[in-house]
Amino acid sequence: MKKDPLMKTEIYAKDIMIADFDTVDYREPIETAIKMIFSGKIRNTGDKTTSLMVINEENHFVGIITMFDILYHLRPGILNYGIVDGKDLSWEGQIKLFKKKLISKKIGDIMSSEVVGAVPDEHLMIILDRMVKYKYHRLPVLKNNEPIGIVYISDIYFHLFARDGLVNQRGL
Repeated sequence: MKKDPLMKTEIYAKDIMIADFDTVDYREPIETAIKMIFSGKIRNTGDKTTSLMVINEENHFVGIITMFDILYHLRPGILNYGIVDGKDLSWEGQIKLFKKKLISKKIGDIMSSEVVGAVPDEHLMIILDRMVKYKYHRLPVLKNNEPIGIVYISDIYFHLFARDGLVNQRGL
């Protein structure tokens, strides 16, 4: 019987990271990311993946693109400055135009590139502290600037409370 690495007293990024994640090249059109996120993987926790790790031609990590990034950039830029409120504008017939403008972009145009990562031997509490302080939902796990995994806040929650029987596990 294989020993569960999550039952040990010390937990590191490599112990809880998801190694089966999707990557996408930064030069790909936004449409590729939209389709990949729409058909995202369902993790053991029951959560659906809503992000992709973005890589360059050398398989180096250059950013993340999330469902939020895509929806944020669907909106007209004028809303980003706080000067105009969305309820003050007429939206009739506009969504189709906004989608057309969005689809004309590349992933590298809208991805989050200033992303903090973790290393495989980083302790769970350091990762959790970073995620809570900065309201991150996910942290890529990098080795030599290449993505090897991703830690989701929902997976930390699942592993801390469901794995030891504190709460019922979904489907397990």
